[in-house]
Amino acid sequence: MTEFRRGVRLGVDVGKARVGVARCDPDGMLAVPVETVPRSEHSLTRLAELAQEYEPLEFVVGLPVNMQGADTPSTADARDFAAALQQRTGVTVRLVDERLSTVSAHAALRSSGRTQRNSRSIVDQVAAVVLLQHAIDTEKSTGRPTGSVIPTTEEPV
Repeated sequence: MTEFRRGVRLGVDVGKARVGVARCDPDGMLAVPVETVPRSEHSLTRLAELAQEYEPLEFVVGLPVNMQGADTPSTADARDFAAALQQRTGVTVRLVDERLSTVSAHAALRSSGRTQRNSRSIVDQVAAVVLLQHAIDTEKSTGRPTGSVIPTTEEPV
């Protein structure tokens, strides 16, 4: 194993209706689901509460880009959400390419016998797990964190 920054991370899959949240242990052994947060004016408040509870080193937020790596209509929304999350919590936010994380989540749920309909409430958590596990595995194998950090502009509110 190469150099790995020890610490809990919270993975966040931002959607229009729901926000999936996952976490990993301080050694980055395993990402696990935490909860699905309804997307509303209270989403950031709940994520701030989770940050207080888990004291993460950083948030890993999925950045939805298309298969060619270009922005999609959801990219600006995810960037705005991530910036607001960092401003709200004061915790570093790292944007990570999330190509196929939701597709992988649906496939994993299907292979476990769940239909898309009865997986709706947890698919965002599973997508956050896929995203976070990829990020910690990448850092462990390369010695460098994946994605890009949102620049800090202001104090937490």
